[in-house]
Amino acid sequence: MIVTTAGKNANKIRSKAEKIALTLKCSFLVREKQSISSIIEEYKDDVMMIGVDKISFHPKEGTAPFFFHPNSSMFRVKQILRGETDPLIEALKLKQGMSVLDCTLGLGSDSIVASLATGEQGSVTGIESSKAISFVVESGLKIWDSQVSDMNEAMRRIQVIHANHFDYLKKCKTNSYDVVYFDPMFESTIQSPGLEGLKGSANYSSITPEIITEAKRVASQRVVMKDNKKSSKFQELGFDVIQRNAGFIFGVIEKRGVKND
Repeated sequence: MIVTTAGKNANKIRSKAEKIALTLKCSFLVREKQSISSIIEEYKDDVMMIGVDKISFHPKEGTAPFFFHPNSSMFRVKQILRGETDPLIEALKLKQGMSVLDCTLGLGSDSIVASLATGEQGSVTGIESSKAISFVVESGLKIWDSQVSDMNEAMRRIQVIHANHFDYLKKCKTNSYDVVYFDPMFESTIQSPGLEGLKGSANYSSITPEIITEAKRVASQRVVMKDNKKSSKFQELGFDVIQRNAGFIFGVIEKRGVKND
């Protein structure tokens, strides 16, 4: 991957871009007057473009660039603050002070909602296998201004870890999180402009029984999965379907001895 600067204020942000290139162990390129498309064409590589207050990832395949935007979490947070319910909070049975491991962070919309629900005393950790996506989302969560203080605070609390979630789960202590959550990426959901750029970088690998076995060990209360309403994974992996929504389903595996409210 190549790191370069945005066209505007290139000199001001060069130092920042060079530091990011070192962090990501990538090459830094002085952009000069080159377009992003010409850089991709010349070097046949992905490009991370660093701006003053925006970072975007441009895949070499030529698909739309990926940049951080809280997407659906914005109106979901506003609904929650008005006292309305959210399917994720209900499915995970989230309360103040709980800890959540989101194994499929993506753009972080569900993690933002979970962070709002678990509050200052809680914790949300998001795992993302793509180095580019994890960096863009982690940076965005730190600087995005939603104009809603509660949402800004929820975003800042999320810890982002670049890792394969199976590898990460195997390193976790038993019962180290209250809830372990999965939202497997399926291509049919990547349709909005904010998500289009994820197509080339997203991880489409399946959730396996071995992964769920580790998730059940790590979760002290429950493992929850959200997937396409046509998915057969719930039955295959031992989930009980608990919620059916317009385009997706939640399934849960409750740990023994956990009270159901």
